[in-house]
Amino acid sequence: MRIHKLEIQAFGPFAGRQVVDFDALGEQGLFLLNGATGAGKTSVLDAICYALYGSVPGSRQGGKRLRSDHADQGAEPQVVCEFSARGRHLEVLRSPAWERPAKRGTGTTLQQAKTQLRERDNGVWVEKSTRNDEAGAEIVALLGMDKDQFTKVVLLAQGDFAAFLRSKAEERQELLQKLFGTQLYKNIERQLAADAAEAKSVLTEKEQELLRLEALARSQAAGIIDLTEGCGDGRELPGSGASGAGERAVVGDAAGEPLFARLVELIGTAHAAAESAALTSRSEERAAADALVEAGRRRDRHCKLRQAETERTR
Repeated sequence: MRIHKLEIQAFGPFAGRQVVDFDALGEQGLFLLNGATGAGKTSVLDAICYALYGSVPGSRQGGKRLRSDHADQGAEPQVVCEFSARGRHLEVLRSPAWERPAKRGTGTTLQQAKTQLRERDNGVWVEKSTRNDEAGAEIVALLGMDKDQFTKVVLLAQGDFAAFLRSKAEERQELLQKLFGTQLYKNIERQLAADAAEAKSVLTEKEQELLRLEALARSQAAGIIDLTEGCGDGRELPGSGASGAGERAVVGDAAGEPLFARLVELIGTAHAAAESAALTSRSEERAAADALVEAGRRRDRHCKLRQAETERTR
């Protein structure tokens, strides 16, 4: 947000119309509002706050006290603030309620507060709203801060800075997030935290699954070692023998990756032993088949012999 110009009339200590050109003041960067007590320094800041939000900060909230006691009887209290924010150039005029002289006879008549919001479009001022609430909502949405937040961060009233520092951490965090637009990073932080929690949950499930597999592997390790120690008929397979007790100790003491690596090695040994045993079995099976064929031939010959002897006897 940048304020370009401020016009004050019959407001606070300013009886006549005063114009403050902030663009000219800001050409050198920083500038200072300097003056004696009661000169109207705070009233300039009050005028800015009133133009934007329709009220002044601190204890000077009463609308009837805003009009200057030094102004002419018929001078209307008025504040006009020209500012730009988020690429838009606007001008807001506000006038508090005040007692104006009656147009007929004597006495005064209550003049209601009024507001006018205009926006500069292609060099031409276009009226946006004349309703107090509508213009206020437009400005709050544009600035991203309500009056309380504005007076705590941008326009700190005298003595209120300590109150801002003493405010709750949640309030300061919410205000600073709105002011500096850090909600995006807050959302990213929440998403990263959710992703981390999900990843941790998946990791825990995988670890539990590995532990179950390890327990299953341990329960089956004895069977694998028994397979490498023999065929079950007293004969030992290649690579077996007295090392069986040592293998059990190694498998029992191992954990994690070393355990599975050792089991893979033992499975390979068992597989090789089983293939060797299968080869031997197939060779014995062929020999037995040949013997069976030869036995059949002998039986046939014996049968023919008995028939011939029977025939000879007859």
